[in-house]
Amino acid sequence: MENKSQPLTEAIFYILLAARKPVHGYGIIQEAGEMTGGRVRLGPGTLYGAINSLLEKGWIILYSAESGSRKKKEYVITPAGRAAFNAEMERLRELVLNGEKMEEQIL
Repeated sequence: MENKSQPLTEAIFYILLAARKPVHGYGIIQEAGEMTGGRVRLGPGTLYGAINSLLEKGWIILYSAESGSRKKKEYVITPAGRAAFNAEMERLRELVLNGEKMEEQIL
């Protein structure tokens, strides 16, 4: 049996989405907030813990870093990260499709 990946957390989802182009941590925080109308607020601890996890998985890479500064690091998604993101999009589409099919029976 094929081992399906686990659902992504919202933080991971929005980090991968923001990293479609090179982006620094503060840019990720801003973009996630803008895309969700402020509903998703990534704190620094959550953000950098998730970034470290994504770096370990090979889903994002360090794109550039200002020498002598740990604040100006930019990250970008990798092909493995795109695959994980696309798998999550398919999972979410299936959830919505099945929910819409059964909506009248639930309501």
